Amino acid sequence: MFTGIIQTIGKIKSIQAGAFCFEAQSSFFNEVKIGDSIAVNGVCLTAIEIGDDYFKADISQETLRCTIFNHLGVSNSVNFEKALRLNQGIDGHLVSGHVDGIAKVVDRFIEGESTRFKINTPKNLIKYIAKKGSVCINGVSLTVNDINDCVFNTNIVPHTLKATTLGELKINSEVNLEVDIIARHLEQLLHH
Repeated sequence: MFTGIIQTIGKIKSIQAGAFCFEAQSSFFNEVKIGDSIAVNGVCLTAIEIGDDYFKADISQETLRCTIFNHLGVSNSVNFEKALRLNQGIDGHLVSGHVDGIAKVVDRFIEGESTRFKINTPKNLIKYIAKKGSVCINGVSLTVNDINDCVFNTNIVPHTLKATTLGELKINSEVNLEVDIIARHLEQLLHH
């Protein structure tokens, strides 16, 4: 589990046969060991190798299919978050690191001191998104401001734009989307 509060920005160092190598400042890897979970752009990955300023993870075909990793390359920036510890506070919301699908930025504009993003969501996922509820975009916990058909919008404050890769997003950028875990489980419970 994660919180959606990004701890650092890193980069893709290399890609070889389904194994991705990610680099970041060395202090991020303090106390990280092989087998630990690290969310990269909101995707829960298992560290299979760790160095002073990098870690490697295998990425399955399923993960490549339902995330933006298929479209990323060497030197692309990514968001990092270590797994939630039981003695840690939750500043964002509970995030599983299991991306539900790919969404697309359809508009971005300044609104007061923040930046408003409009995100087009796959039709099968919009039912899990609620006004004033939480979503996770590229690993970042965000609040939904409004929904219109399959498009939701969210305001992002300057600190979040600087501390994450969201500041790099443009119109037509694709993003990893994880809907609220409680909404998914509630639907499953009601279905049965």
